[in-house]
Amino acid sequence: MKKKLAGYGLIGIVLLVLTLLLCLAIGSVHLPIRHIAGILISHIPGMDGFIEPIWNTSSEQIIMKVRLPRVLLGILVGAALAVAGAGFQGVLRNPLADPYTLGVSAGASVGAALLIYLGLEYAWLGEWMLPLVAFIAGVITLWGVLMLAREGGKIPTNNLILSGVVMNAFLGAVVSFLTAMSKDTVNQILFWTMGSLSLRGWSYTAILFPYVGVGLIYLWCRGRSLNLLALGERQAAHLGVRVDLLKVSVLLVSTLLTAAAVSVAGVIGFVGLVVPHIIRLLVGPDYRLIIPLSALGGGIFLAWADMGARTILAPTEIPLGVLTAFVGAPFFAYLLHRNKKRRGGISG
Repeated sequence: MKKKLAGYGLIGIVLLVLTLLLCLAIGSVHLPIRHIAGILISHIPGMDGFIEPIWNTSSEQIIMKVRLPRVLLGILVGAALAVAGAGFQGVLRNPLADPYTLGVSAGASVGAALLIYLGLEYAWLGEWMLPLVAFIAGVITLWGVLMLAREGGKIPTNNLILSGVVMNAFLGAVVSFLTAMSKDTVNQILFWTMGSLSLRGWSYTAILFPYVGVGLIYLWCRGRSLNLLALGERQAAHLGVRVDLLKVSVLLVSTLLTAAAVSVAGVIGFVGLVVPHIIRLLVGPDYRLIIPLSALGGGIFLAWADMGARTILAPTEIPLGVLTAFVGAPFFAYLLHRNKKRRGGISG
């Protein structure tokens, strides 16, 4: 497993670095890769004296103050959503579960929108207030979806998806109501409903980084337990897994990752569905591989999606959530169709 993780991890890191450089190069002002590499290296402590500046000051300002914080934020948001999706799928043992389809993203956006509407997004805890309230709203939403889907002590796939659809519709109506009622904050609330990384500086990256770091490490450490849980709850319990504690902790941490991502970037759907599935197809069902590689894959996926959002119709920027939905919705339909055929084959 370690050799496999090292091999795939090295490939993922190389792809991530190439993605970073390309996303920094492409924009309204094209910048050569060698200039970008030089600017980045020159900002490493102790390396500024070893690089001969071959770029102008405006290029450095564009990279360090505009593009780099945005691209890094996109990588962190993508990693958070993809790891959260892997956590949901592992605990619920459901390939169609992810923060968006279960309504957790919508719940977190309601919490964020309510704070913005009331003008309390920086009250009491400052920049940490919005992620905290988004997390609480996401937890409440997740609990509501699971209770609505429960049937005889079990949570069937169809019930779970239908419950997520119902919750998404209801919470979407709540956000629309807040948008209609607001005047001064209407643009800010609309931001959460469509998702975007525009006008996001270094402070947002600093807010999200500890959430992603702690959440990724925690879920990665639960990879073996998630593998055992895939055998069934009873079998996992016999093998020493504290099933209830595992389920609650993984769901809470996954919800926290989702809420943190939503609080800085708005609702961006289907990343947690698409990326873990692609990783699972590549490396197999081992969550000790799926979780860390989903973080790399999610970062790469969202960085490319954001670059497309700001360049396809430039100078008009496509909302990021719209672009990921164009990719994710057909993928979700394919998975739903495949599961239906599989169940039909088993019953036949």
